[in-house]
Amino acid sequence: MSADGKGQIGHVGGIHLRLLAERTGLTGALSGALRRQGFHPLHDRGQVLVDLATAITLGATCIRDIRLLEHQRAVIGPVASFPTVWRALKEVDERALRRIERARAAVRRHVWKILADRPEGFPEVAVDGVALTGWTVIDTDGSLVLAPSEKDGAHGTYKGTYGHHVFVAVCDNTGEELAQLLHRGNTTANDTGVNIDLLTRAVTQLPWWRRQKILVRVDGAGFSRDLLRWIASAGGRRSPTFRWEYSTGWAFTDREQAAVEQADRRGLWQQATNADGEPREDAFVADLTGLLGDLSAWPAHHKVIARKEPLHPRHLKDASAYEVAKGMRYQTFATNTRHGQAQFLDARHRKHARIEPKIRDQKASGMRLLPSREMPVNTAWLTATAIACDLRAWLQLLALDGELAKATPKTLRYRILHVPARLVRGQRRRRLRLPASWPWADAIVRAFHRIQALPRPT
Repeated sequence: MSADGKGQIGHVGGIHLRLLAERTGLTGALSGALRRQGFHPLHDRGQVLVDLATAITLGATCIRDIRLLEHQRAVIGPVASFPTVWRALKEVDERALRRIERARAAVRRHVWKILADRPEGFPEVAVDGVALTGWTVIDTDGSLVLAPSEKDGAHGTYKGTYGHHVFVAVCDNTGEELAQLLHRGNTTANDTGVNIDLLTRAVTQLPWWRRQKILVRVDGAGFSRDLLRWIASAGGRRSPTFRWEYSTGWAFTDREQAAVEQADRRGLWQQATNADGEPREDAFVADLTGLLGDLSAWPAHHKVIARKEPLHPRHLKDASAYEVAKGMRYQTFATNTRHGQAQFLDARHRKHARIEPKIRDQKASGMRLLPSREMPVNTAWLTATAIACDLRAWLQLLALDGELAKATPKTLRYRILHVPARLVRGQRRRRLRLPASWPWADAIVRAFHRIQALPRPT
């Protein structure tokens, strides 16, 4: 083995991502957002942010990993150094963040128009095989990010650890990360102001034609009465064209236990269904709304639905005394959806769990370890991880097929992004030649040509 090879390019997927950012207008939009009068840096700040997001998508977990792109200099040209990237993040203040959000929203409108114009149309969320046509589904959740040293905003958490609390909003239709907020570690998950701020930023990212019908799914730790009122009022909008609904976890207290006992006596339980709409053995659901007494303080059409299934050993540690005595696991959730059977609403709410692997993937893609002692730099870093999530989602939606279009980031890196290529210089153009024996070589080439053919924003 020797280290004297020439003309080799690694991580060929980085070229796809960089080209995708250019064709969708993301690079230009970020450059405009970060442009400052009288400041003319050697490395355009929008390009630096795109390159950092590209490196994160390729597997970078710290700022120094921008060197992943250095060996692609022969194809993409000079890349900013680690100190330059650090300075670029430090320059991103609150005003610049707002400009970045507006730039991302403008690019998202263009990308979603491309998706809507495809033969298969815009991706709709399906429940029990039924598409929620026209509905934009937003999942929100919070996650703790540990701090191994003293950092601005780090604090003791409810789990007895030390760090920050990151709140994330994800679009289930496309897999994009619409918004993220970095808060102190002692910020509670059900802080109404934080959750409303998160959803406000997330909705701002949506094109106007996908804001009328929104379903917000929140887990039991994140909901509050004021938050549900805000959602039910479509964020204070009075137009009847706005129809926002929520599906949120609900506390299982003594009152719900008494309602369950009545449901048992009255035989109100119905067979629950799996994700494919088939009956799920030993799982049942029941509408408890009429058994819980006065719920007039909650939004109109508020209903509470319970699900029960045999208590699995893995849930025994967190089970209540009532659940242990019954040998059953009980879960309750609330929604203001007017119509729909309890089985359908239950299956729809259970899909909220899909945000957990997305947050896990984000933690593996730079969110787990914040790079700086300073809160603004860490906030800018999280913005780069969100842009990286969007690039990965757009790559899968616009350029990949089949199982690759649904692959996890780890699988995507192994099969597509990390593949090496040989650089061949011709008279007029340079070409990258992939190993012919690589099983996914054709998919990589096809994705590159599809990205090249994307319409530019007008």
